Amino acid sequence: MYRGSGEHACLRCKETVYPVDRVGPLKDFSFFHSGCFKCCVCGSRLSLRTYYHSQHDQEDKEVYCISHVPKPGPGHLDGSAVGIRSALNVPKSTTFVNEQIRASGKGTLDLESLHIRSNSRGENGSPAFDGAGPTSQANVTNKGTPGHNYGRFDASALHIAHALRATQIQKAYKKEKPLHTYLPKEEQTELEMKFRKEEDILYRKFEKARKEEEARIHAEFREEWERELDKLASKFESLRAQEDPHTINKLRARERDELERHMTIRRDKKREQITRKLLEHERAATAALVEKQSKEMLHLINERKREWFARGGGSDDEEGLSSELESFPYPQNPPPPSPPATRKTHIYTDPVEFTDIDQIAISVAQEDQKTFTDLVRKLVSRCGTDVEKARTIFRWITVKNLNAMDFSEDVRTDTPMGLLRGIKQGTESYHVLFKRLCSYAGLHCVVIKGLSKSAGYQPGVKFTDSRFRNSWNAVYVAGGWRFVQCNWGARHLVNAKERASKSDSLRYEYDDHYFLTDPKEFIFEFFPTTTEWQLLKRPITLAEFEELPFVRSLFFRYGLYFPQGQSCDGVTNSHGDVISHCKAVMTTDQSGAATVRIGMPPQMEGCLIFHYNLKSYDNESDTFDGVSLKRFVMQSVTPPVVSFRTHAPASGAFLLDVFANAVTPREYLTGEPMKFKSVCKVKIECGTLSTVMVPLPDCASGEWGPAKANRLFGLIPLTHPDPLIFSGREVAIDFSMSRPLTDFMATLHKNGTDEKKLAKFISQSVRNSEVSFSIQFPEEGQYGLDIYTREIDTADVPTTSNGKQLLTHCCKYLINSSKRNATPP
Repeated sequence: MYRGSGEHACLRCKETVYPVDRVGPLKDFSFFHSGCFKCCVCGSRLSLRTYYHSQHDQEDKEVYCISHVPKPGPGHLDGSAVGIRSALNVPKSTTFVNEQIRASGKGTLDLESLHIRSNSRGENGSPAFDGAGPTSQANVTNKGTPGHNYGRFDASALHIAHALRATQIQKAYKKEKPLHTYLPKEEQTELEMKFRKEEDILYRKFEKARKEEEARIHAEFREEWERELDKLASKFESLRAQEDPHTINKLRARERDELERHMTIRRDKKREQITRKLLEHERAATAALVEKQSKEMLHLINERKREWFARGGGSDDEEGLSSELESFPYPQNPPPPSPPATRKTHIYTDPVEFTDIDQIAISVAQEDQKTFTDLVRKLVSRCGTDVEKARTIFRWITVKNLNAMDFSEDVRTDTPMGLLRGIKQGTESYHVLFKRLCSYAGLHCVVIKGLSKSAGYQPGVKFTDSRFRNSWNAVYVAGGWRFVQCNWGARHLVNAKERASKSDSLRYEYDDHYFLTDPKEFIFEFFPTTTEWQLLKRPITLAEFEELPFVRSLFFRYGLYFPQGQSCDGVTNSHGDVISHCKAVMTTDQSGAATVRIGMPPQMEGCLIFHYNLKSYDNESDTFDGVSLKRFVMQSVTPPVVSFRTHAPASGAFLLDVFANAVTPREYLTGEPMKFKSVCKVKIECGTLSTVMVPLPDCASGEWGPAKANRLFGLIPLTHPDPLIFSGREVAIDFSMSRPLTDFMATLHKNGTDEKKLAKFISQSVRNSEVSFSIQFPEEGQYGLDIYTREIDTADVPTTSNGKQLLTHCCKYLINSSKRNATPP
């Protein structure tokens, strides 16, 4: 079977595994389909944190659940394990701890997991271990024996890179005991009831203030109404002697109605302004109260945990963990803001790792809880670490589709359901709810205020007003502060073309990017008011934030980046560090050209499809002189970079919107419509043009060149690997088929020429595994060539009404035909 670059075979079914449905590589560098990643004995579904390899047979690459994994007999040491006896007999050190985040007994390294190479000793003959990753606890020494290092062995000498990465996630923290172990539910509920009384008092103050303001507005406008009526009466009283009484009464009634209409509009605007101010005041007061209550709840949890340890509660080590772990509990006080020592990928690489935890949140979300104590205990009762606690809270919030939820009018505002109703109505916020739930789970969490590139923002816009104010959270997990944006993680604005109705402007769709987002990615969309909460080693200014290109979460989920070589200088901070090799606003050269280049990671090169849209920045028109602006953009792929070369047709500002989607060759060949989502927007400014730009030939949309044909169809270009061809009056374009294709078709396009008239100038031939397209151009000029094909006997390819299978667009070329380009004989 043909496999393109970056493709692997599933160990279980032997079929090709594509990145969008891939689990792996595992410790033995094997791959599985997500649906095949099951225990080979019982068929139970596995995740990257619950699978096991056989501990009895190293050649067995199958995966097992904990109940069925083959294990060696007690005390078994094979020859390959003898070499680590000295490391196993090292005296314990209480200086550092290296513990796995999951802490469920599944992360231990058994003897057959370690294979020491012959060169595992350092220059002085002692084992050398320098850890893995930036937070590794390295060079552990026994201070009681000066000059001698115990247990030092080089990580590069171990075939356990995968296991070492797993143990990096949360080195300094032991497995957390469930809340009920040290804090009775009744005591936590009692404190929550105290909080409710405080909230009731605060809400009554809010209600009283609203009534007072309403009464004041009513009295104010009532007085003004009486004054205006007196003025109106005086005006028409003086006219009675001069005009007909009937006419005067009609005029008076008309002016009175007009006065009433104007005063009603003014009163409603005044009421709206007062309500907005009151709402801001109420939100601030509520946030302050939640801050106070969160501290009290965390204090209670920490006190009971400390008392439990003092009574010897942690001495019975059920999990077989070493006693040193007791020295590294979750911090009682919130640490100061600082950049996290590790990236998100050191905590987890795929959301599938949280399958079990996410299922808990989804199950709990099906019920309504009356108290936060009940809710949080159901969510975190089976969580072993702070990361899992934060995860299940985040997923409970993001799984709730507020558009589909109906709330009872008598639901209390200080209950989980009451807060969700408030979020739907705009009186509450996701970040306050997340902070509250974190405190009930014993996690430090803060609310951060600032600016964001949210709905309505376009690249190049300056943050001169309060339109783009926003709030989000940072939660302290895995040894550092990590960003969480529940609002954006739970929903996004729906494109106007996708809306079912004008009122349905929000779509609830979970986005994993906004859970524990890395600061270097988060800063592209969010700018905190307080500099230290950027969590960057080198913070940036607001002006630098405005210069950053406008990217969305999909940009980072696909691992995209801006490579060097953009036609702009890029964004650097005040220290000279390059933040992005592209700016939000790009300026064209004198010919009107500007190029946006986006880099792809190796594992995504074979499955990413890009699209684009170009429109006027000011009026959003997507045409120029009746021609689509898309025809002024040339998209091409030269792995690992996709380029969008734009030629502005006139002076002015334009908006380039880049879209992407990850598909398998099979999905693409079916010809089904594909949904593209925006990954990046760039404003393109064009000054004076020195030349007149001509639109590209009207070919099928998408990228130019044979790269797509190669990665999706297995069609390898033999003669023309680039999208642009310079030829004489004729050219032959040859391909080699690496898998069976049939029914080739090519169409020729030229501005101002009927496509049907050009059909006779193209011929094609297929011989063995090679296909050739021969073109004789009727005249010099610029042409576009579209090539279509399909696989042989593909059952899932759509058909026409007469039963013929439809062809799929394969690739296209831009050809400049001129006698000057002809090859001399």
